[in-house]
Amino acid sequence: MAVPVKIMCILMLLLHKSSQQEVFNDGKTPNLPANYSVGWMKTLEDEKLISTITIPGTHESLALYGGPPAECQAWSLENQLMAGIRYFDLRVSGKNLKIKHGWIDQKTTFPDALETIRKFLSKYKTETVLVRVKPVDPELSKVPSLVENKIRNAKDIWVKKSVPRIGEVRGKIVFVQKESFKLGILLSETDKKGDYKVTNVKDKEEKIKKHLEEAANLCRTGSALSLSYSSGTSLGTYMLIRFLPNALAKQINPWLYDHLEKEFKKKPKPCFGIIAMDFPGIDLIQKVIKFHRLT
Repeated sequence: MAVPVKIMCILMLLLHKSSQQEVFNDGKTPNLPANYSVGWMKTLEDEKLISTITIPGTHESLALYGGPPAECQAWSLENQLMAGIRYFDLRVSGKNLKIKHGWIDQKTTFPDALETIRKFLSKYKTETVLVRVKPVDPELSKVPSLVENKIRNAKDIWVKKSVPRIGEVRGKIVFVQKESFKLGILLSETDKKGDYKVTNVKDKEEKIKKHLEEAANLCRTGSALSLSYSSGTSLGTYMLIRFLPNALAKQINPWLYDHLEKEFKKKPKPCFGIIAMDFPGIDLIQKVIKFHRLT
């Protein structure tokens, strides 16, 4: 039986609309709409714990150099901030606190990144930005004390272990950490060791789904700040260069958008804590941001 022309046109329109969603972007500049709301946190209630909202973040946030095996993002730190990203994953090395991805120098430092974030927050005072530092070789053992010396007494950086309410940290940086640091909020990562290695996209999707379910359970109580990754690579596996960060994100990001779209329709809406992504597009970032509206 032939499909009526009217129904076919509607289906084509829906498919066209779906294809227009910008869920992946590896251009150098984000395509911000004219009415884009940079300061999206202004609508959050001051009493809300930061562990009970869904926050768009990036994995290897400043891995902009080194070619397809090493690059996880395309936008500068400033552009990511303007696009709505509020969690940053900085891999820091050596006494000069250089930001690296593996052995590849990313042409900036931790102090430079702090300065950029501070400049942003001086303009958008309703926002808060979460920063994690992960020490990497060489001289990774020196990084924690050097970083702590720079942030310990800063009035605009939250370094307490307790989870703050939004009203306490507007216009401030919130330092989040794992076992390397004595300062900051403890992160609860849903990913297990080796989950970043990808040999099958469907398997990766199932892992992300499971991790987001774990994050939703943590987020419901607000007792811990959860972190889940949608990123990954096939480097170090038998698939070699089949799924480098860019190529994987092209497949994962549309799936993640659709998955979040389904979750968004639930009542009440869940929260997922931090979702760290590679090469997110504006519409994917906005889909994550919308989850802070829990009514």
